Amino acid sequence: MRWLSRISKAGMLGGVLFLALLTVLWVEHNTPLDLPVPTGPFVVGRLVTASMDEDRREIVIWIWYPAAVGRSVPTRDDYLPPPLRAAVERDRGTLISQFLTRDLSKVYGHSYHEPDVSPQQQSYPVVMIRAGASAEVWNYSTLAEDLASHGYVVVGFDVPYRTNVVVFPDGRVVKRTPENNPELCLGRQDQEACANKLVMKWTADVGFVLDQLKRLNTSGKFTGRLDLTHVGVLGHSFGGATAAQFCSQDSRCKAGIDIDGSLHGSVIQTGISKPFLFLMADHSKETDPESLQIQADIQSVYRRLPPDGKLKAVIRGANHFLFSDDGALLKSHIVMRTLRAFGVIGIDGRRQLAVTAYCVHSLFDAYLKGKGISPLNFSSPFYPEIQLVS
Repeated sequence: MRWLSRISKAGMLGGVLFLALLTVLWVEHNTPLDLPVPTGPFVVGRLVTASMDEDRREIVIWIWYPAAVGRSVPTRDDYLPPPLRAAVERDRGTLISQFLTRDLSKVYGHSYHEPDVSPQQQSYPVVMIRAGASAEVWNYSTLAEDLASHGYVVVGFDVPYRTNVVVFPDGRVVKRTPENNPELCLGRQDQEACANKLVMKWTADVGFVLDQLKRLNTSGKFTGRLDLTHVGVLGHSFGGATAAQFCSQDSRCKAGIDIDGSLHGSVIQTGISKPFLFLMADHSKETDPESLQIQADIQSVYRRLPPDGKLKAVIRGANHFLFSDDGALLKSHIVMRTLRAFGVIGIDGRRQLAVTAYCVHSLFDAYLKGKGISPLNFSSPFYPEIQLVS
């Protein structure tokens, strides 16, 4: 009977550990958390609006921008508008929403609700930001807020049927359809053709939103404030592939950044004629055929970039999934230590975002504002994690 006693004790210990884990997750879920503070000199405003063209095609546009500081103190915006937050939590399900992620009502960004645009400049360069896969663009609020604080109008968007969950201002909720899920391309015999088809749709969306910005630039809050002659495009993962493809084919892109995204579409053959940064996690230990092909495609495009706009950098210790706000939301010391012990991450998520934000605004400062930067001075003693590669 001794073995039964041991099993009973092991079961009790397992139960205690499981309850302890649930307690830690519950405390973490309910703890208020601020996103990293933007590093630029501008206060940040945010506006979320819906736009429709003559074909009744609708899209939800998120705009972060340099804000005016007046006598009245503007209202700090919710991280997510309540209707969107409710829809996201329903879509994630109880387990993820209540235990495995933060309570989104207790996450606080640094954007203010629809203040006027800062009068410090007549107009501001525009940066389009694309989320990874079908993620919602609000997942990249940290990078968007930081970039806006450095004097950019940052424009992201959620597309009905392509983004996981889209909530319109009138309350309508539209979810992604399976045929628009890039992850379902994986493992298919026509995997690359599937990815190429989707990246062309994502790329067309960028062009569509830029067309809508022309309208915003002629009336209302942003009249004449958008410098559409200096447009950058930034994306993570599949959004990075979209940024590369758009900058390859559309002359409106003046500079771009692919954050840890494999390439798809015609860009692999045609290359990019604009300044472009490949900002990557370290994939040097990945030697399977698919990873080697991804690296070869990126290297091929990199080699053909303009000599004065040719950048590729690795952030040592970075994790692919922590370039989004997840890098800021994952703050539990227990979880972080566990992930480090298993080699999943090499640096703190907030540190990864800080390094990324520096690289992003430095690249656009150089090529959209003309401040001048080269591969030799892109690195910084404050960010030793940046490794320039060729």
